[in-house]
Amino acid sequence: MTGQEAIQSALGSTGGMLNMFLGDFTDAELLARPVPNANHTAWQLGHLIHSEVQMVLSQLPDAKVPALPSGFAEAHNKEHAKSDTGFLTKAAYLDLFEKVRAASTAAVAGADLDKASTGEMAGFAPKLGDFFLLIANHTMMHVGQFTAVRRKLGKPVLM
Repeated sequence: MTGQEAIQSALGSTGGMLNMFLGDFTDAELLARPVPNANHTAWQLGHLIHSEVQMVLSQLPDAKVPALPSGFAEAHNKEHAKSDTGFLTKAAYLDLFEKVRAASTAAVAGADLDKASTGEMAGFAPKLGDFFLLIANHTMMHVGQFTAVRRKLGKPVLM
């Protein structure tokens, strides 16, 4: 297995986990907060999608990433995290996530994983290989937060 294949596998498996943990959520349940002032799942999904696009473009400005809907970035910024309105359906989020993740996975195929990362990401992920693994890990960090919402909603334990 090459480095590209390993990273593509990590991106695929974390995307699969996201889909598994949200499989039985309704649109309304995406707005459930595990505790007061915590971010709800809809906001977190939008944050994952928007940040992945921005992260990939920060390192690979010519990468082919899908355009996000008008107003998407604003609906998922820190200031809007406390809101319960203006969010998408589960189907819309999962569709966007899949498109963005496919673009990230494709970008890995042509990336020089030993190339130094640039900008603020370089401190977290010094090389492009580290950077793409950070994207996979970012997804799992949020999937872990979905677990608390699942428990609050009385959904079955998945893992």
